[in-house]
Amino acid sequence: MFRSHTCGELRLSDIDKTTTLAGWVQTIRKFGSITFVDLRDRYGITQLLFSESLNEKLEPNPLGREFVLQITGVVNERSNKNNNIPTGEIEILVNEFSILNKSITPPFTIQDDTDGGDDLRMKYRFLDLRRNAVKKNLELRYAVGRSTRNYLHEQQFMDIETPFLIKSTPEGARDFVVPSRMNPGQFYALPQSPQTFKQLLMVSGYDRYYQIVKCFRDEDLRADRQPEFTQIDCEMCFVEQEDILQMFEGLVKRIFKDVKNIDYSDSVERMTWENAMWTYGNDKPDIRFDMRLCNLKFPAHTFPGRADIAALIAGVDFKVFDEAETVIAIAAPNCSEYTRKQTDELTEWAKRPQIGMKGLVYIKCNADGTFKSSVDKFYSEDKLKAIAAATNAKAGDMIFILAGAEERTRKATSELRLYLGQQLGLRRSDEFKLLWVLDFPLFEYAEDDNRWVARHHPFTSPKPSDIEIMINNNPAIENAAEYLKHPYANIKANAYDMVLNGNEIGGGSIRIFQKELQQKMFAALGMDEQEQQHKFGFLLGAFEFGAPPHGGIAFGFDRLCSILGGSESIRDFIAFPKNNSGRDMMIDAPSTIDDKQFDELQIKLDLK
Repeated sequence: MFRSHTCGELRLSDIDKTTTLAGWVQTIRKFGSITFVDLRDRYGITQLLFSESLNEKLEPNPLGREFVLQITGVVNERSNKNNNIPTGEIEILVNEFSILNKSITPPFTIQDDTDGGDDLRMKYRFLDLRRNAVKKNLELRYAVGRSTRNYLHEQQFMDIETPFLIKSTPEGARDFVVPSRMNPGQFYALPQSPQTFKQLLMVSGYDRYYQIVKCFRDEDLRADRQPEFTQIDCEMCFVEQEDILQMFEGLVKRIFKDVKNIDYSDSVERMTWENAMWTYGNDKPDIRFDMRLCNLKFPAHTFPGRADIAALIAGVDFKVFDEAETVIAIAAPNCSEYTRKQTDELTEWAKRPQIGMKGLVYIKCNADGTFKSSVDKFYSEDKLKAIAAATNAKAGDMIFILAGAEERTRKATSELRLYLGQQLGLRRSDEFKLLWVLDFPLFEYAEDDNRWVARHHPFTSPKPSDIEIMINNNPAIENAAEYLKHPYANIKANAYDMVLNGNEIGGGSIRIFQKELQQKMFAALGMDEQEQQHKFGFLLGAFEFGAPPHGGIAFGFDRLCSILGGSESIRDFIAFPKNNSGRDMMIDAPSTIDDKQFDELQIKLDLK
């Protein structure tokens, strides 16, 4: 054995024990004739003391950072204790040592406050993984996975593997494709999810399935996306929506307890998609703080606006509001003392191309009960007071108002709400708030193609009350300008998303399990019978052999870990991630292949 103990194990109770340790040299400190070395392994750091006699042996072959070292010595109580580490009360008086392997000077320091930039650390990821901060992230990831497996095992779920080489069915994100040497001119695809396979497992009678599984999407990347990512993928037979919600609330609460020692005893709030969009401006609202949107002017194509609200901004000849499709306000708490510089900065923030607004109106609700606004020449104090009441603003708050096209303005106000929440310290990383969002529209209208597309995926069932509407109506859109009047525009999906702190961490639905309804769904998405059979004939055929009612959910495993770890990037919780260009900087992938491989695959490459 190279070691009898780990570098994070020994304590005062082990005084006078002889021990053998092995690990990497973290730091070296020379004090006259003695040398102190911090030895690191996965479990922690232990201080070593090299006496004068051993120091002489080090002179010809001095130690360096990241050398692999084995020592034997006696546990001793430290005189200068370090209370910041668990082993900080002891040190090892070294009797023997052996350099197992040398190291060249690392390109960056292997410590929490490293001097290495992102690209450099990605290139030398095997060194970055030695850092304690990264190790803690991977330990958290392992703990989330272990908690998940334990809970689902207790609930009688079976872990069943599904294939990675499947058929390409380009609906939604782009597939990664893999050429088949044995079938020239034909390709596999890497799965975007195991969706159809887990439904087939339900047809097969495996009524509770799960997998912590790799999935692949060839799409543009950002901080919370990778070309390969991991899902907690689950499916159940003989269930309704409520069964799914209860089961997987239990899973997330169990993860909170096991990983963060948080007893999440609150009931998980539920909100319809429509309410989320009108109240928070997006379908994954962060409900850790309030600041709800107040629609002062509803666009004409939505449900009728409230006359009493609309009257607050009408009749004063303020063209910015009069000519806008919608006007939306939010009340920011305790911001009435904002300076002109601060309001100007917020205005410039709203004008950025990413937000896309032309300006920002503000109303100060002063602590003394008076009001001051950027539109005082148009609105009397009584009008401003009434707007403040509509937005639930209190003395000391500041109201911000955006106006313009409905979709852009709603999205911009949502972004403003989140930005202010961050600035005001209302989005604390150590606070966790769960939410179910329900009753999504089943379809979205694709204007370019003049057809319906599935908001979730084509296997999602309508709400039971909407099944007849879907079956008894023709999905064709005859008048594109009035698509909102089509019966399909009002069909709700039997679907649900779980949101944590403003991030969608899981989504699922009750599935279609009847062949005729599934064919109707495919037809609504523009597939004729021949295309349906080519892409999904295996699933339609399976539905003819006694498919049970079933539903499921998939959680974004990487994203869940990053939120629990207080990070905005999932890359911090993946051992070997890709960069924002989808490249692995360490192994330099993707890369070219040689001509022989192209010949074997019978592929001709022309990059002109």
